[in-house]
Amino acid sequence: MSQVEILHNPRCSKSRQTLELLTQQGIEPSVIEYLKEPLSADFIGQILTALNIEAHQLLRTKEAEYKEHSLSPESSQADIISAMIASPKLIERPIVLKDGKARIGRPPESVLEIL
Repeated sequence: MSQVEILHNPRCSKSRQTLELLTQQGIEPSVIEYLKEPLSADFIGQILTALNIEAHQLLRTKEAEYKEHSLSPESSQADIISAMIASPKLIERPIVLKDGKARIGRPPESVLEIL
């Protein structure tokens, strides 16, 4: 079986629910606590490709860091990715990755589409 990864924030209820759902399915994912383990620009790019979305669509726009980085829907991909690296709290969560595909666990059951 291919490796399943989850970008996880233990303080987020949706992230905890998604991790629990995976374990209930018999899956022991590789857990990436992205707030502790900074993501590279390349990895964020891979996530965006797997999700088939633009960088702005992966942002948590209600976080204070969104304004602190002067972000907007018109911000460049590079600027948004740089802000995500500097302030990983901006990244929507949780994200489950498998075989070049990804889903955001909102709702948690949406990740089942790629398993």
